[in-house]
Amino acid sequence: MKKHFRISLLTIICSLFILVAAAQQDRFGRIEAELKNLAQTSPGLKETVELSVTGVSIQEFIRGLATAHNLNVSVDPSIKIYVVNNFYDATVSDVLLFLCKQHNMDISFIGSIMSFSKYSVPPEEPKAYVPKKLKISYNNQTDFLSFDLKKDSLFAVAKEITAKSLKNVVLSPDLENKIVSGYIQNRPFADALDKLAFANDLVVNQDGNFYLIEPNERETVAGAATAQGRKSGRQPGVTADNENLTIKLETGERITVQAFDVPVVDVVQGVSAELFKNYFLFSEPKGNTTLYIENATYDDFLTYILNGSDYTYKIEDNVYLVGERKLERLRATEIVSLQNRTIETILDKIPAELKQDVDIQEFIELNALILSGSLPKINEIKNFLRDIDRLVPMVMIDVMIVDYKKTRTLSTGIKMGVGEAPAKPGGTIWPNVDFNLSTESINDLIGKFNGIGFINLGKVTPEFYLSIQALEDDGILNARSTPRLATINGHETTLSIGETEYYLETQNTVIGTQNPQNVVTQQYKSVNADLSITIKPIVSGDDQVTMEISVKQSDFTARISPNAPPGSVTRDFKSFIRVKDQEMILLGGLEEKSSENSGSGLPLLSRIPIIKWLFSNRTKKDSKSQLNIFIKPTIIY
Repeated sequence: MKKHFRISLLTIICSLFILVAAAQQDRFGRIEAELKNLAQTSPGLKETVELSVTGVSIQEFIRGLATAHNLNVSVDPSIKIYVVNNFYDATVSDVLLFLCKQHNMDISFIGSIMSFSKYSVPPEEPKAYVPKKLKISYNNQTDFLSFDLKKDSLFAVAKEITAKSLKNVVLSPDLENKIVSGYIQNRPFADALDKLAFANDLVVNQDGNFYLIEPNERETVAGAATAQGRKSGRQPGVTADNENLTIKLETGERITVQAFDVPVVDVVQGVSAELFKNYFLFSEPKGNTTLYIENATYDDFLTYILNGSDYTYKIEDNVYLVGERKLERLRATEIVSLQNRTIETILDKIPAELKQDVDIQEFIELNALILSGSLPKINEIKNFLRDIDRLVPMVMIDVMIVDYKKTRTLSTGIKMGVGEAPAKPGGTIWPNVDFNLSTESINDLIGKFNGIGFINLGKVTPEFYLSIQALEDDGILNARSTPRLATINGHETTLSIGETEYYLETQNTVIGTQNPQNVVTQQYKSVNADLSITIKPIVSGDDQVTMEISVKQSDFTARISPNAPPGSVTRDFKSFIRVKDQEMILLGGLEEKSSENSGSGLPLLSRIPIIKWLFSNRTKKDSKSQLNIFIKPTIIY
């Protein structure tokens, strides 16, 4: 048996693969025929191509083919396919057909335009419903009935038995959707039908040539009706005829009821008679109850005894209507407006148990909900909404951002050399020294010393120059900003301050080998550097604020080349803190230090103290930056 099942399953799978392959073959045959037909008016499809590509998008590849062979194409931009192929002496039609097969694409032809898209398998047509064949047989000569049923419709079973036996099998109206199971082999008709009813909690009553199938609960209903007849005419203040039910009338139309495993309908009818209440039963409450209620009103009694069941009550013109919650006359519709909350997300907050059998719709214009269903369920939802419709605090957050930067640069030294042209003389002498001496200036200075005693320094060459530098720079930058943020309790608020820089990205794509075509695309891309602060405040009962704070700071650094994107450095931290209302805190510690010391000079002489300043050029730079953030929350009701 198992081997036979495996062979059958394998056969089904192979058949499915054959059907799918046949459908794919039909699709590619259609595309090939359309390409041949279009080639009559677009000769470019018949031309041969010789090209080799690697990692080119399908859109760029097809666009290059269309440009080279005068074709009209449109490619879906959502297709994410990159072509890696080498084609030699192949027609354009063959290349396009190969792409469709290789990458599961389809082509739509609109005149001379070819539209390429991702192929989607068409949905299967729904199969026609074939009713299940019931295994029921009847022998007219022996009056024997046989059946083999497993979760079959009782309506269909009764219809089939009636058709084969010519004996009328009639169902109770509430058994139309009943499902039955059973197995009987060659038993008398009445006995087999009775056993089927017993196995599925039903009863069969014969009336001539009619067999009536009814629910087993009919006995309970009949007993309830009998009990009602016994209670009719009973005087107020006496014990009910049922020994398990005691009803005592109290003052002010209040009652005390004690019941032990008594049908619910008996209790309702007995209490209604004691208090002389008008009532109408749309449908009798089923089941038994055990209860003890002392000194309760009639409304409280009905609420207690019907709670948790499928039944409810409603008062109209001093008449109590009792029945199933879903009945039309027992449904209620109310509009519940919210005062302190919005209704946009309130539906998700209502428990699923409360929303059962209640239709809830949003009325945005009134910030209200429309509730339609049983009145007890509506009252439960109203009580829940009343509990959560409270004033939600808003938190005003003052943020003070202090960015402190300090730099110090020291540059000293003497530069001498021979250039192509004399340096232009001049510069500053005070408060720092940055002075250039040209050939003429140096020779004039030397001439003032020549002739004094035995001193004769001569002259320098025409292209000689001298540069003297001794300067020190100090800088302090104190940037301060004080934004103010506001958010509802439990929701995030974000602040972002930054800048954007762009760099150019160029891409070259070569299509073809004998007649290569170079496709150049340029695109400007952006890089961001900013300071972002995200704060999520939660207000506690004692007016303290718990904040989840996330700070991220990024800055640009130098580019490694003129066309490269700028570098970046990032500093961030996260913190959970708890502060009092209007209490300010400091978040610091985001500090960055850098030191640079460089120089050049003559060997050995540039290291001797004092005279090293005459034979070297030195630059020393120190910088320090620190980010401090002050945060102050204020609760607003």
